[in-house]
Amino acid sequence: MSEHEARPDEDLRPDELEELDDREYVPGGRRRKGRGLKGCVAVLVALVVLLGGFYVALTQGVSWVADQFQGPEDYPGPGRGSVEFTVNEGDTVAQIGRNLKAEGVTLSVQAFIDAAAGEPDSSGIQVGAYELQKEMRAADALEVLIDPDNLIGFPTVTVPEGLRLTEIVSTLAESTDFPEQAWNRALQQPDRIGLPDYAEGNAEGYLFPATYEIKPGMKPVRILRMMVDRWRQAADEAGLEERAAELGKTPGELMIIASLIEAEGRGDDMPKISRVIYNRLDGPGDKGGTNGTLGIDASIAYGLGLSPGSTELTPEQLAEDTPYNTRINPGLPPTPIEAPGDDAIEAAANPADGPWYYYVTVNLETGETKFYEDYDDFLVGREEYKTYCETSDRC
Repeated sequence: MSEHEARPDEDLRPDELEELDDREYVPGGRRRKGRGLKGCVAVLVALVVLLGGFYVALTQGVSWVADQFQGPEDYPGPGRGSVEFTVNEGDTVAQIGRNLKAEGVTLSVQAFIDAAAGEPDSSGIQVGAYELQKEMRAADALEVLIDPDNLIGFPTVTVPEGLRLTEIVSTLAESTDFPEQAWNRALQQPDRIGLPDYAEGNAEGYLFPATYEIKPGMKPVRILRMMVDRWRQAADEAGLEERAAELGKTPGELMIIASLIEAEGRGDDMPKISRVIYNRLDGPGDKGGTNGTLGIDASIAYGLGLSPGSTELTPEQLAEDTPYNTRINPGLPPTPIEAPGDDAIEAAANPADGPWYYYVTVNLETGETKFYEDYDDFLVGREEYKTYCETSDRC
């Protein structure tokens, strides 16, 4: 046998057998070099890793897509319990959403923002308090807030005509959570509460009598400014500053006259009382015998610190010299004596035409007041008043 003839495997040397073990069997009885078992395992492992990564990527992608369509967290509703929720001045939709979440009304801010984005009326949510529930759907909470009929309302304080500044402060303190000291501190800031220069820092007469809503977050300075703003509205409607110039007075003097009218008259009598005051201040010489004095007892009582009322002053009180004693001192008192309303301000700016220098209220219950040009006629009216007082406990 030549060295090129094939030999049986059993005739091969051991080193030749090892070489054959590393070869693959091929048809025809011949073997060729291959990857072997280790290569197959590596391929399988790589395939498993590839498939696993694809699965993870696929599941994460599905989750991300689901998140995009699921929307923000929201309660299913309908809600439970009761919450008094307040919309404050200047609150944006986002701020309302944050406040709703903080109060436990809605589950997320974004849920409320999304609900508002689809509701045109959401831009008109009014300031105020609303009754909501815990754990509401954001859309349900929005539905309550956009309807002004659902406003609970604000506490109010009513300041009647004719109150003095000290009485107004007491009324405000009783009707709010702020003590009198807080209101008095605010009154010491005339620029911040909006007083005109001619008030000379004194709010007497300039806190307009009306009913005011005390909204959440309001403090004394802001409330007093609201009252002064309401006074300014009344003054502008009456043409206070223009009429003052025409009547030869300052706007501050017209406010003093308005306060005297408020103290002395009512209704249709106010323009006549206004004319009496102007006649006494500006009449020719001492016509009527008044010598420029007004003789208004309400001013005298104010100067003495007495409570306003219909009780007659004693001779001693009438003789006491204070800047507000209009029987002794000619002209106007130095400041308003109380808060005039619309009618009194209008009467001060537009006095009636007439020759009167005197008036007397002959019936305190009905307010009937008679006007006179001459002092002797006035004395007749005084007797009528005294006769009334003999049978009335109003005097």
